[in-house]
Amino acid sequence: MSLKIAFTASDAPVAQTARAALIARYGDTPETKADVIVALGGDGFMLHTLHRTQEMDAPVYGMNRGTVGFLMNEYSESDLPERLAAAEETVINPLSMKATRGDGSVHEALAINEVSLLRMGPQAAKLKITVDGRLRMEQLVCDGALVATPAGSTAYNYSAHGPILPIGSDVLALTAIAPFRPRRWRGALLPKSAHVRIDVQEPKKRPVMADADSRSVLYVETVEIRSEPSVEHHLLFDPEHGLEERLIREQFV
Repeated sequence: MSLKIAFTASDAPVAQTARAALIARYGDTPETKADVIVALGGDGFMLHTLHRTQEMDAPVYGMNRGTVGFLMNEYSESDLPERLAAAEETVINPLSMKATRGDGSVHEALAINEVSLLRMGPQAAKLKITVDGRLRMEQLVCDGALVATPAGSTAYNYSAHGPILPIGSDVLALTAIAPFRPRRWRGALLPKSAHVRIDVQEPKKRPVMADADSRSVLYVETVEIRSEPSVEHHLLFDPEHGLEERLIREQFV
């Protein structure tokens, strides 16, 4: 019995061309009736697809028609059914973000890669960090801070000199972005069950925004972050090229 495949693509012309070619070869099934969803684009489009289809049962198999493609497999038209049949599944949980603004409004979002806090003005942010109800840092003066999942640890977190986390680890990375005080603090490893609260000090003078996978909330005063085990994202990777292998390989380049 052949797999029922739904094809989705970013707006990039190369991705749209690939989608048309694949549909001509294999047909197309509505996402709600598909056995697997094939996403054509880059990592940003993959994140968008995972968020959009998180209530569906079909796993997502990405093929790179974008720039980075860390979450994607190599593109090929000729052997897709065989690759899908042999693909290995990785299950990841997102982070939940609860951001409270100065006007009292509360904004919630999920993040597959990371939740980040970033200064909005010319002055450094001043942040207070509490983990599981216990104050851990009275004041972090920085451009920002982020909490990353293992799946997102090679993205913004790695650029900010945070650690790469094995995909199977029950760990989150708390990483400072350009810390000024304490100058040498580069972050912490936290259990996946940790509840992180970050309070913005002097929010009017030093405004801060919060971002969950490119969904931003401006002028936040408090941000609470925790893993969301009730939500699962199912990704498919070619054998020997899964997310765990990529995370290990990235540390030796």
